[in-house]
Amino acid sequence: MIVSPEMMKTSTARTASTSVAPIPTIVPTPPHIVAAGDVGNRTLWVVVVIMAISSLAFYGMAFRVPVQKRLFHIITAFITTFAFLSYFAMATGDGISFASYTETEHHKKVPSIDVEVKREIYWARYVDWSITTPLLLLDLSLLAGLSGANILVAIVADIIMVLTGLFAAFGQGKDSQKWGWYAWGCIAYLVVVYQLAIGGRETVARKDSKTKAFYASIAGFTLILWTIYPIIWGLSEGGHIINVDSEIIAYAVLDILAKPVFGFWLLFTHDSMASTSPSLEGFWAHGFGEQGTLRVGDDGEA
Repeated sequence: MIVSPEMMKTSTARTASTSVAPIPTIVPTPPHIVAAGDVGNRTLWVVVVIMAISSLAFYGMAFRVPVQKRLFHIITAFITTFAFLSYFAMATGDGISFASYTETEHHKKVPSIDVEVKREIYWARYVDWSITTPLLLLDLSLLAGLSGANILVAIVADIIMVLTGLFAAFGQGKDSQKWGWYAWGCIAYLVVVYQLAIGGRETVARKDSKTKAFYASIAGFTLILWTIYPIIWGLSEGGHIINVDSEIIAYAVLDILAKPVFGFWLLFTHDSMASTSPSLEGFWAHGFGEQGTLRVGDDGEA
C-alpha cells in the first residue's frame, strides 16, 4: 500500500493532538454563608413581643406615680423601647449585614483550600447597646447618687466599649486587629466596672441600709450579666465557634434579663421604697415658669 506524504502528516497531527490532556476549568468556590435559621428568627420575634409588652407596662407604671417621681420609669421605659425597635429591625432583616473572613479547609488527599465565609452581623444590636446601656448606667448611677463627673466617665467608657465591639465584628484585617479592638473594649468595660463597683459603693454608703442592699444586689446582677456579653461575643462574632442561632439565643436571654427583668425589679422596688424615689421639681415637673418664658415687646412697654 502506497501512502502519500500528506496522509502521513495528517495522521501524525491527529496522534499528537489526542495525546494532550484538556486544560481543566477552574471554578471558583462560592462563599460559605453563615446565617440564622428558623430557631434564631423565631427567637428574635419572641424578644420583640417581650420588649413591646415590657415597654407598655413601664409606661403604664409611670402614669401611676406623680410626674416628679417618674424619672426611673421614663428611663427604664426608653430602654425597652429602643430594644424593641432594635429587635424588630433584626427580625425583619433590616438590621443585618455580613462580615467576610477566610477559613482554610484541610483535606486528606487534596491540597488545603481557603474558603471565603460571610457571617451575619446584627449591626442593629450595637445601635441598641449604644443607647440602652448608657440609660441602664444612668439608672444605676442615679440610684447610687454618683456625681455628674463619674456618670459622664461611665457613659463615655460604655459607648467606647460598644463601638469597639462593632469595629471588631466588622474587621476585615488580621485576627490581631480584631482582637485588638476587643481588648480596648474590655479595658473600657473595666472603667465601667470601677465606676459602679467602687465609686457607686462609696457613694451609696452614705444612704440608708435598704438602699445600700438594693444597689449592691441590682448592680451586682447587672455587672454579672454584662461580663457574660464579651464571652458570648468571643464565641460568636469573634471566634466563630458557635453558630448564629446560638448567638441569637444567648444574646436574647441576656437582653431579657438585663432590660425587662432589670426594669421590673428596679421599678417595683423604687415604688415600694421612698428612699430610692427622687422627687424632681422645676423644669422636669412644671416646665419653664413665668421667669423662664420668652417675652416679645417688653422693652417697648417699659
